[in-house]
Amino acid sequence: MNHPPETRIEPVGFIGLGLMGSAMAQNLHKQVPLVVWNRTPSASEPLHAAGATVAPSAQAIFENTRIIFVMLSDETAIDTVLSSMSHDVLRGRIIVLMSTVSPHFSTELARRVTDAAGMYVEAPVSGSRQPAVDGTLISMLAGDDDVLDRIEPLVHAMCATAFRCGAVPSALTMKLAVNTFLITLVTGLAEAFHFAEANGVDPALLSKVLDTGPMASAVSRAKGAKFTAEDWTPHAAIPDVLKNSRLVQEHARHTGSASPLIDVCTALYAETASLGHSADDMAAVIAAFRERTRTAAETTTRTNA
Repeated sequence: MNHPPETRIEPVGFIGLGLMGSAMAQNLHKQVPLVVWNRTPSASEPLHAAGATVAPSAQAIFENTRIIFVMLSDETAIDTVLSSMSHDVLRGRIIVLMSTVSPHFSTELARRVTDAAGMYVEAPVSGSRQPAVDGTLISMLAGDDDVLDRIEPLVHAMCATAFRCGAVPSALTMKLAVNTFLITLVTGLAEAFHFAEANGVDPALLSKVLDTGPMASAVSRAKGAKFTAEDWTPHAAIPDVLKNSRLVQEHARHTGSASPLIDVCTALYAETASLGHSADDMAAVIAAFRERTRTAAETTTRTNA
C-alpha cells in the first residue's frame, strides 16, 4: 500500500532570545521547526536542547528561512544585526518585528526591507515574562493584509490575542499608547506602596484591599505581590521599561502631545537604574521614591539644624 508523502513544515527563523524572546520562541517551537540565533550564543542553548536549530549567524537565518521573527532589544541592536548581512538576503523574506521601537524607526525599516524586495510586518506585544511563558501575550499587528494572513497563525502560537491596527507604523504607535498606561499604572502603584510604608500602613493589608477593589487587575495583583515581598525578580526589567518610557516621551515630543505623567516616570526609572536596579523588575522603581524621601528628609534636617 502506498502512503502519501508527509507534508514538510517549513522552518521559521527567530532572532533575539532575551527575557521575552526566549519564552516566545519556546512556544513558537512547539508549533513549527525553529531556527534561532542570538548575539549571546549561550542564550540559544535551552532552545537547542528542545530541538531547535541554532544558526551560526543572523545571515544564516535569512538564508534558511522565509519568515523571520525579530525580538532584539532596541533599534541599535536591530541596525547592527541587519547591517552585518548582505542586502540580497531580504529578498522574498517576511520580516516580523516584535521589538518595541519608535514608529519612525519602524517606518524606515519597512522601507529598507521593501526596497530589497522583502515584506515587513509589525507585531509588538503587550505583556511581560510570565505571559510570554504562558503564551498569553497580546499582539498588535500592522502591514499588508495578505502578509498578515500568513504570519498571524504563527503569532497565535505565542499570543492569546492579536489585533490588526492598519498600516505600518500603526501597531507600534498602539504599543506606545498601551505602554503609557502600563508604565504610569505600575509607577502609581509604587507610589501607593511607598506612601503606605512611610505612614505605617501594612503593605500586605494594602495589597489585599487593592486586590479586592474595583481597581484590581492582573498587573496590580502581580506587582502588588512584588512590593509586599520585596521581590524584584525581573518580569519587565528596569532598562526595558526606561527604554519604552523614553520612546513614548520622544514620540509625544515629535507629535506635540502632552505627556506629563510619562515625563515623571522616565525620570523615576532613570533614577532607579542609577541606584543599581538595572537587573530588577520595574516594581523596583519604589527605590526612587524611597531615595527622594530620604534626600528630602536629610535636606529638612540640615535646614533645621
